[in-house]
Amino acid sequence: MKRQIEYKFRVRELMARAGMRNSRDLVDPLRDRGITLSESQIYRLVSQDPDRIAFQVLAALCDIFAVEASDMFTYTSVDVKTKRDRAAVGQGTDVPLLEAYRPVRARIRRPEDD
Repeated sequence: MKRQIEYKFRVRELMARAGMRNSRDLVDPLRDRGITLSESQIYRLVSQDPDRIAFQVLAALCDIFAVEASDMFTYTSVDVKTKRDRAAVGQGTDVPLLEAYRPVRARIRRPEDD
């Protein structure tokens, strides 16, 4: 069975706890730790859940907020039902294969040809 994983990046919440109101407030602390990102990149990092993140950026954010990496995001995983391909014929034991049946060619005759 497949599992679907959903996650929530909690940078906005950690910023609020630290008294940071704007994504620009992260520019200087990140630069102090050797991470140079543009304001738009930091805004996307704060406002959206990133698909991928550099380990250096994650470590810098953990250092800025004094939290562990597990505190930076929450996740849930759920079992997902997979759809089975529907087939007109079962496993082959219930009904013979349709390919085995061939139509009989029809012959049309005139009554006088009999």
